[in-house]
Amino acid sequence: MWVYFKASWLTDSDLSDDVRAGQDVYSPRVLRTYDLLVLGFSNRFIWKCPTKRLLALYSENVSGDHLDVGVGTGYFLDRCTFPAATPRIALLDLNANCLQQTAQRIERYRPEIVQANLLQPISYDGERFSSIGMNYVLHCLPGDLNAKAAAFDHLQHLLKPGGVIFGSTLLAHGVRRGFAARRLMALYNRKRIFSNADDSLDELQRVLTDRFANVEIEVVGCAAIFSARQRG
Repeated sequence: MWVYFKASWLTDSDLSDDVRAGQDVYSPRVLRTYDLLVLGFSNRFIWKCPTKRLLALYSENVSGDHLDVGVGTGYFLDRCTFPAATPRIALLDLNANCLQQTAQRIERYRPEIVQANLLQPISYDGERFSSIGMNYVLHCLPGDLNAKAAAFDHLQHLLKPGGVIFGSTLLAHGVRRGFAARRLMALYNRKRIFSNADDSLDELQRVLTDRFANVEIEVVGCAAIFSARQRG
């Protein structure tokens, strides 16, 4: 198996309860059904943001020198179109199950693995990346968007000048949420799987514009799909 483990595994003692709550749900059992339940059902019928739109986001922005953050099951990396036959890919996540499953799924690319907490400075001594993807990450981080913006501050150090950071997040304000979306989002917030009860489109625009250039945000259902460029 062509996988290089860039960092040592974190232990529970390294994490706060709020940070741990947002990632503990992704057990091997949950990950086996994630593509079907989240990407197949919830995106289409609850969040009203079709998975094919998120896949297009990857194909539009991914480079041959890519860091993926909050990797899930590796669905998008497995299916998107890279501009190079042998891209350099690194995987960054807090959850070891997600890292291992994604690394196995895209083994053909020989990905690097970095286990890290996005809300803390990231230890990485490799070359910077031309693209960073972070799909469905922000709504799982604790705190409001101002606190979650620390993740952007830490990722900026890993992005080349002119490089693109892109992704999506589910919002509670500034988007249209149906009855099912409101109920499911409230449940996930009570269980601390999500922490986005105060997340708004305006605040997302602000934290991105404060840090990056060429910020673009598209609202699809409950999701804000964004891209931005690292300033030179």
